[in-house]
Amino acid sequence: MKETNQGLPNRWLLAAGGILMQLALGAVYAWSVFRIPLTKTFGWSIADVTWAFSIAILVLGFAAFLGGLWMRRAGPRIVGITAGICYGLGVSLASLSAGNIWVLWLTYGVIGGTGLGLGYIVPLATLVKWFPDRRGFITGLAVAGFGAGALVTAPVAQQLIASVGVLKTLGILGVAYLIMVVVGASVMRNPPEGWKPAGWEPSVKQQEQLDAREYTLKEALSTWQWYVLWLILFLNVTAGISVISQASPMAQEISGVDAKTAANMVGFISIANGIGRLLWAWFSDAIGRRSVFLIMFLLQAVLFFILPTQHEFQVLALVCFIILTCYGGGFGTMPAFAADYFGAKWVGSIYGLMLTAWGFGGVFGPLLIANIRQATGRYDHALIALAIIMLFSAVLPLITRRHVVQPVGAGARG
Repeated sequence: MKETNQGLPNRWLLAAGGILMQLALGAVYAWSVFRIPLTKTFGWSIADVTWAFSIAILVLGFAAFLGGLWMRRAGPRIVGITAGICYGLGVSLASLSAGNIWVLWLTYGVIGGTGLGLGYIVPLATLVKWFPDRRGFITGLAVAGFGAGALVTAPVAQQLIASVGVLKTLGILGVAYLIMVVVGASVMRNPPEGWKPAGWEPSVKQQEQLDAREYTLKEALSTWQWYVLWLILFLNVTAGISVISQASPMAQEISGVDAKTAANMVGFISIANGIGRLLWAWFSDAIGRRSVFLIMFLLQAVLFFILPTQHEFQVLALVCFIILTCYGGGFGTMPAFAADYFGAKWVGSIYGLMLTAWGFGGVFGPLLIANIRQATGRYDHALIALAIIMLFSAVLPLITRRHVVQPVGAGARG
């Protein structure tokens, strides 16, 4: 293997570009700040407005898969720049949705969601190749920016909404997102075939991962492990994204705080989303990916059970903070999990397709909590339902094992 970095970019520059992209893309997690202004301004229902967010996350999953396939032919830079254009335009064009919910769904949901998916997969699939020595850490770092995106966006959006209105705010933010994603994507590139960091000597476990067979997408889909990993990601997304989609109104209802204070909580828990992506992913390098998901599922089960009783805002925010570390931890850990099982070479398409779990969870979770809230007038029952889901989810990390049987035609690639 080549062990020289001569003529190659500093891999930490690529990591910085990936974080910049994810900061802009992760602003989607501040959506709950827009929910009340949109419902009050246009008379739309909670479910109507939530659909814009859910459509964006659903489209994200499928666009990430397409982005992973496209990267194999065009490289990460072109895919990333296209992502920035789609995402920025989608959010900006949402400012034209006055009184027409379908325009909001099409622009923010479909166009913006396409940009989200194309852009999200680029840093993950690229950086895991540049950091074979720190798979869990770098995938966590690559998506930490996504989790922290709402930290900046929530208070800025709140101020802009108060001064220029909700639609103009979408227009302004869309332009900012476009610039950030395009700049970050401009430094993305793949390392040479067989590259590894100069002077790095892999541990026995890391060498086993490097020597493991590289599965193509078709081969990965022929194993039951791929579907278990998909389901693990889906269930973890369902829980965390339910809180994200309703964070502001849920905090106002349970603890009685005003909209401004609740918006601050959106930013606060977005820190947890970012921290969790890095912390749990780093932890998974030490104790294993399966153990991390088992701990996260059991922890969330307990926290969702006690969440409806937390009427003190500070305590409620802390509980939500821990839940969101687990949500982010799933995204930080799963790319390395997939690379461990199926190899890093084709991880863009393999994990890209796995991200459809995010899309389906992004629809199921927010609509579950929104519809139960609308039917009962309270969040309590929805939160208990999520606790039960998390409890049963803990079985999955216990049963999954790495695929060790070589399929027929192991040498084939396509």
